Amino acid sequence: MTQADQIFENRRHAMTGLAYRMLGSRAEAEDVVQDAWLRWREVDEARVDNPGAFLNRVVSRLCLDRLKSARARRELYVGEWLPEPVVDVDETFGLGENLTVAFLLALERLTPLERAAFLLHDVFDTPFSEIAATLDRSEAAVRQLAARARDHVKAGKPRYKPSADEERRLTQAFIAAALSGDAGTLRGLLAQDVVMHADGGGKASATMNPVFGLENAVRLLEGIARKWPQPDDVAVRLARINGQPGVVLSHAGVVIQTMGLDIVDGRIAAVYTMRNPDKLARVAP
Repeated sequence: MTQADQIFENRRHAMTGLAYRMLGSRAEAEDVVQDAWLRWREVDEARVDNPGAFLNRVVSRLCLDRLKSARARRELYVGEWLPEPVVDVDETFGLGENLTVAFLLALERLTPLERAAFLLHDVFDTPFSEIAATLDRSEAAVRQLAARARDHVKAGKPRYKPSADEERRLTQAFIAAALSGDAGTLRGLLAQDVVMHADGGGKASATMNPVFGLENAVRLLEGIARKWPQPDDVAVRLARINGQPGVVLSHAGVVIQTMGLDIVDGRIAAVYTMRNPDKLARVAP
C-alpha cells in the first residue's frame, strides 16, 4: 500500500460518517467516498499540507452537489422519507447521539450549507477557517450558518439515556405487543405524545405521514397486527438502529422491516419503521 493509499484509508471512516450524515444514505455515502478516492489519486499528496482537511473539503463538496438533486427527488418521494438505517454500527459511522434518526431528520430541515457548516464544526471539529475554504464563504458567514443550524437541531438530540436493561426490556415488550396487537400492553409502553414514523418509499405498505399520539399509535399497531399479520416464522432480532434500540424483522432470510425506538423517561417516545426494500438491502437478517 502506498503512502497515498494509507492516508486515504486512515480517513475513510471519518469521510463515510460525514457523507452519511450529510446525505442520510449509506449507499450514497459510500459512493461519495469512492468518488473522493478517484480525485485523491490525481493529487500529489506531498503537496497537500493537511490531507484530512483536503479530503473533508472534497467529500463536503461532493455531498453538496448530491443534495441538490436529492431535494428534488424527495419532493417526489412517496410517503415519509427516513434515512437509510445503519444497523449494529461500527466505527465506520462513528457512535454517539449525532447518528440517531431524530438528529438526522433535524438535519433535513437545514439548508445544505447550514448542514455542512454544522456537521464539519460541531460533529467533526473542523476549524471555521477550513470550513470557510470548503464552502467558499467568509469565516463570519460560516459561523452564522453553524449557529443557525445549532438552534434547529437542538430538538433532535436525545433528552434521556436509558440503561441497557431498560432498552432491552422495553424493546422486547414492544415488539411482542406490536406483532400481536396487544393494545393494553402498548398503552403501558408508549408515551402520550408518541410519534410513529414509517418509510415504505411507495414500494412497501407504510403510513404516508407520521402518526401522533398514544391512542392513534395503538389503533395503528392494533390494526396492522389484525389486517396484515407477520408470517408465523418471521425472525426477530434485537439490534442497534442508528445507535438506538430496535429490532430487525426478516422472513426467509430477507429483511422486511427495521424498527428503531426513541426511549424517554421509561416510555417509547418515537418509533422509526423502515420498510422500503431499497433501504434495507444492506441490513443483515
